[in-house]
Amino acid sequence: MRTSIRRSTQAAGRLAGGRRLVPLSVAAEVFCVSVKTIRRRIADGTVTGYRIGRLIRVDLDEMHESFAVPVPNARGRAAERN
Repeated sequence: MRTSIRRSTQAAGRLAGGRRLVPLSVAAEVFCVSVKTIRRRIADGTVTGYRIGRLIRVDLDEMHESFAVPVPNARGRAAERN
């Protein structure tokens, strides 16, 4: 399964704006959530969905910014990113 994710993300490449657009199913596998969760995030405006013909795609980098939230440590501060 992981090989198919890698191939799909590599096949997506980068578009003119530096976006990596992938199908909702691939994004759901990458972030271990359901396609329904991603559709809800698109509906509430947290994530931008891009329609290409009849297909809906999301930007993996934008999904990472939206889904990856720093968790505060015991002192109440977010962990430093490297």
